[in-house]
Amino acid sequence: MSTPHSADVLAAFRDFVARLDELDPQAPMAGELTVGLGDATERLPLRLPVARALTEALRGYHDPRERGNCAHCAGGRLDDDFVCRSCGIVNGLFGQTIARFVTDGQTPRQPELGGPRGISDGTLGD
Repeated sequence: MSTPHSADVLAAFRDFVARLDELDPQAPMAGELTVGLGDATERLPLRLPVARALTEALRGYHDPRERGNCAHCAGGRLDDDFVCRSCGIVNGLFGQTIARFVTDGQTPRQPELGGPRGISDGTLGD
């Protein structure tokens, strides 16, 4: 069953191909692009410039949810807090800074005695 969303996707492919074909209608054919969503199917001529543009667009796309791979286990994906979904390690300087900040906020540290001058009462000596 087609949905309004699938109609939008098919229309986007159709418009993309038509827009690029107008620039070079005599470009060599690379094949045919067939996209099917639900019960709707779109068959589009795939000229070489369109094939190149689609390849570049698909390889160059960066999903805003993508946070990269784990530097520790090299295979896990990072969540929004830069924590590896596989090994649980916080990644990167930013992620480690956030983790340290969160940890500091949850467990209050005892102030260290001995200020800048090494005076044990915690004052500056005045």
